[in-house]
Amino acid sequence: MSSRIVKILMLAAFGGAVMSASAQSFRVQCPTSTITHPSSLNNNNAEPNYTGATTLVAGPNGYLIPSAHVNGAIKCQQISGGDGYSTMANGAQTFMFSFGPLSGLADIAAGLPGTEFPATFNTPYSGGSGNLLPGDPATTDAIDTAVSPYPFASNSTVGSGPAPFSFNGAVGLAPDADAIADGKCTAPCLDGHVDPRQIMDIGVMNGNIPAPLMAIDEDDEFFLTLSNVGMIMRPDLFEQHTVHFHGYPNASSFYDGVPDASVAINIGGSFTYYYLAPDAGTYFWHCHITPPEHLQMGMVGQIYVRPRQNRVQVGTNLRTALSWQNQDLRTACNPATDILCTAVLPNTTTDAAALTAAQALDTVGSQTTNPNYNQPYKYAYNDGDGMTAYDVEYPLQIHGFDPNFHFVGMTFNPEAFVDMKDKFFLLNGRSYPDTVTPGPLTTMSSDGRSHFSQPLPSIINIPAGGKALLRISDLDVTEYQTLASLGIPMHVVGYNAKLLRDQSGNNMDYYTNSITLGGGESLDVILDASNSSLYPAGSVFYLYTPQLDHLANDQENFGGLMTEVHIN
Repeated sequence: MSSRIVKILMLAAFGGAVMSASAQSFRVQCPTSTITHPSSLNNNNAEPNYTGATTLVAGPNGYLIPSAHVNGAIKCQQISGGDGYSTMANGAQTFMFSFGPLSGLADIAAGLPGTEFPATFNTPYSGGSGNLLPGDPATTDAIDTAVSPYPFASNSTVGSGPAPFSFNGAVGLAPDADAIADGKCTAPCLDGHVDPRQIMDIGVMNGNIPAPLMAIDEDDEFFLTLSNVGMIMRPDLFEQHTVHFHGYPNASSFYDGVPDASVAINIGGSFTYYYLAPDAGTYFWHCHITPPEHLQMGMVGQIYVRPRQNRVQVGTNLRTALSWQNQDLRTACNPATDILCTAVLPNTTTDAAALTAAQALDTVGSQTTNPNYNQPYKYAYNDGDGMTAYDVEYPLQIHGFDPNFHFVGMTFNPEAFVDMKDKFFLLNGRSYPDTVTPGPLTTMSSDGRSHFSQPLPSIINIPAGGKALLRISDLDVTEYQTLASLGIPMHVVGYNAKLLRDQSGNNMDYYTNSITLGGGESLDVILDASNSSLYPAGSVFYLYTPQLDHLANDQENFGGLMTEVHIN
């Protein structure tokens, strides 16, 4: 890339020039109708009830198209690849290579995934002066917590700005003025055309740790646009970036993010990844350009896929609903021939007691209300017996930073990979006590603006008599990590995005007081506080690491992998 382009990128980032659309090749897309989800048959802005496998017929061009039961919807998200800063619990500002949000800004700030339906995503910004400000939403300094408040969000407005920031559309999305002028389309004419200045204003120095949270439902089509805005602190690095969904099943190599087999995105360019989600579970994603470096520097995030069972109608037996999935070629399970099935029916012979215990839940479907919480149950997997039922969920991403490696990464010196040693140990990008601080953490970056650098706290709030699902993933590149639960046993129901059930339908779930993960592993763990006599409202428990040197924040006896579990 020429020095002229680097100069344009840096001027744009710091307000030195007004850019034209020809300066870069940023694009963003979020279709409202596809072959798999035709708008004529499906409302792609809402998740339909799951009443059976999608019916397919031969289309006019020879391939199968849906004719009924169009399950799932369309979801879209936009992220930036660049750099930024985060603040550790001892006050140290740490430089990162990082991803940042370019859609769902208000939801990300409130602890929600930044994944949006097309109707929300395809909305140009119109607030304030009509332009987003560098650092938004931290610059605006007021967060609308009424926008789908999440368990990790604060219950009060963050900041004191003039009005809540509630924009969740795609940053930079703009009408195609040329196409309108040429009569090729009518306003608003949203065809992927963007205002690159807006993408640069929001994306530059806007790194998040963890990277923006993503969440989709089984059967969704997911369009993820990555825009590479460049690394302002390292203008000598013309770094490409990719998105690799680690452990994601049946990923097309073209969209898998491994640059040897797919594509890598240059500075000033965009690429839209495409996934069709057939398997529930907790996954994670990262940049696959020199992975030891980019993962250590912070280019890691979490994505989870919610099961069809969440959408089963009231009055439908969960076991029956699970059997429907064997009519779907993507999830059909034949234990005699399939090595790993995604929809194994529970064994009624060996698990009769478990099925009996879950009978009330099993007979009326996923909208069954927890009598202690007055809310519908949700599920981690399509279990058919209610084994993975929960009330609230929390993603917990384990990670670690080597401060020396990060400092050298900012100062043009060769990085000593062999000496890499983590000294900051992070849950959702924070060490204790920052893990229990509500709302997003703000860091002042070298552009002179405040940015939301660590949007996710790790405090776990379980409703009295309820259950919490912990989606735990480890993306540390140097250490094994252990988490222990004092007081509330861990019910482990999933490993590496797979329900713990063998091919004969026997449940392999187990209870433990601690779990240990290596880099690249995930677990689904339920903390069951449904016994209110053991776990009364007002109780506080701890989730922490017994590895004492990991209860540190680059100094002895301070911070590390620890958070609190509150019974509310």
